[in-house]
Amino acid sequence: MFVTFEGIEGTGKTTQITKLKEYFESMGREVFLTLEPGGSRIGTELRKMLLHVDSKDITSITELFLYLADRAQHIAQVIKPELEAGKVVISDRFADSTVCYQGYGRGLDPKLLHQLNEVAVDGCWPDLTILLDIDVEVGLKRAMTRNMRDGKTQEEGRFEQEHLSFHSRVREGYLTWAALNRDRIKVADASGTPDEVFANIKRLVDTKLAG
Repeated sequence: MFVTFEGIEGTGKTTQITKLKEYFESMGREVFLTLEPGGSRIGTELRKMLLHVDSKDITSITELFLYLADRAQHIAQVIKPELEAGKVVISDRFADSTVCYQGYGRGLDPKLLHQLNEVAVDGCWPDLTILLDIDVEVGLKRAMTRNMRDGKTQEEGRFEQEHLSFHSRVREGYLTWAALNRDRIKVADASGTPDEVFANIKRLVDTKLAG
């Protein structure tokens, strides 16, 4: 099973991914955690370029193709082999991030981005995508606090420094994209406590497993 988590900055994806990993393991399943960008060896180098605050001069098109390159390598080198080994793969971000950040956020054509993603993912789409949704200002405040705590303000703070309007477009893009892909993308309210949020995620996963 291939599960991905999406959402704007500060939705608590890392916490919920850990909880879902533990839930799958309680059922006797082996779980592999990964992330984008940076899930492969080459991807770790691309992540530095994409997320560092000094990369403000990256154009929208360059940014797009770096993400697609990261994804293609991630699929070939990591995700497909782990799935073929019988593991549950959970990724913190995947192809939907490109549609929503570079498409709805940056103004590129979402339909074109989906077509490019089709090439990058090589037929390996998630079985289930959990979209964690939260108010933009709340999410950004959480993200900035996290980055300061973890010392990532310079290393991985480029998107947090975008204008509020950008993050609002991304959030609305996610909700629009989820409505267009409702069979795969399920929205979970991320404003509650971690346990409350996970109770909803668990219900969504159980429904998918039963289906």
